[in-house]
Amino acid sequence: MQNSKQQTKQDAMQQFDGVWLNANIATMQDNGSAYGSIKKAALAIKDGVIAYVGPQAELPAFDTLATPLYDMAGQWVLPGLIDCHTHLVYAGSRANEFEMRLNGANYQDIAAAGGGIKSTVAATRQASEQHLFVLAKQRLNTLLSQGVTTVEIKSGYGLDLENETKILQVASLLDQHHPISISKTFLGAHALPAEFANDADGYIESVCAMLPILQQLNLIDAVDVFCENIGFSLEQTRKVFAAAKALGLPVKAHAEQLSNLGGSALVAEFGGLSADHIEFLDEAGVQAMAKAGTVAVLLPGAYYFLRETQQPPIALLRQHAVPMAIATDLNPGTSPLCSLPLMLNMACTLFRLTPEEALLGVTRHAAKALGFADRGVLAAGMRADFGCYDISQPAELCYQFGVSTLQQLVIAGSEVNTKHTA
Repeated sequence: MQNSKQQTKQDAMQQFDGVWLNANIATMQDNGSAYGSIKKAALAIKDGVIAYVGPQAELPAFDTLATPLYDMAGQWVLPGLIDCHTHLVYAGSRANEFEMRLNGANYQDIAAAGGGIKSTVAATRQASEQHLFVLAKQRLNTLLSQGVTTVEIKSGYGLDLENETKILQVASLLDQHHPISISKTFLGAHALPAEFANDADGYIESVCAMLPILQQLNLIDAVDVFCENIGFSLEQTRKVFAAAKALGLPVKAHAEQLSNLGGSALVAEFGGLSADHIEFLDEAGVQAMAKAGTVAVLLPGAYYFLRETQQPPIALLRQHAVPMAIATDLNPGTSPLCSLPLMLNMACTLFRLTPEEALLGVTRHAAKALGFADRGVLAAGMRADFGCYDISQPAELCYQFGVSTLQQLVIAGSEVNTKHTA
């Protein structure tokens, strides 16, 4: 009889796969406190999702003998970091161009020497899928060690069907074989390949023809265009967006980086996910993004590396409540910086974001920029992606760079070894 009662009581208990106790938790939700913080909190997971997050005193009863317990001893738990804009799959280096510029060469000099994006396209086309995988995995491992759990990877260094497919297949393989979750973006309209010299309209037709093929191979989660005077025009961008929309694919754009062409407003017109760079964005574009719910993705690494002086319109974005995401823009030409923590610091020091705004930019707002509704905050029912940090306050993640405080990383409910990834 006693055993039956004990069994009934045990059956009534919550069943968890792991419980984190004595934690300070920055949920990054809007709960009225900075960072959505909950002090003296607990977090429990079940089947890869968060089953409970809140005050430890309100944690439901569970079988403490059968459940792994983690004592945080006052450490902080934050959502897994999200790098929502990268060009992570590429081959070759452009360090020579870096040196040439510092020795006085201009853009024309570098282009005449075979540099610029043409150099990366040539190296990426020549590289095997296996080689690209190995290079990309090394970069992902670096991001993983920083607490990054989701990464967007763009194509755009192939510029033909064969090589764009190769890049996106590598991204898909990384998603299958690496702990980090990968979002795949088709950026065929990144630059004009040599085969279409002086025929940008013809190349845009080629890009539109690639879309259904790549979608059928399940290689596209979103479609991007470099909408700029040195990239593609508004009308050419509109053609790609229309082709993507016809296939049910969300859109985004590299926009307003060098001039105010109106690409951000066009993204908003199509209900797009994000407009990225946006240094020259005006108030009309900001208002269009606010109305559409389009995220502003800030890329302080490119701003820094190119020594730009035109800052994104942070005050206008705040005024119109446009969500601001932060990303590395990892690429070999304009942001060869594989560090999301560095971007947090740069967002604060260069763009004057508050630490809370910056951390929202690599969690909740970054998830929105990728169209994810299952991550970016810590709440019951969300994917169990989170990092545990030995810090006294969340602002430390923006304040200090180069010293890792990450103690534990969990992705989809499983603890990940961030130091020795196979």
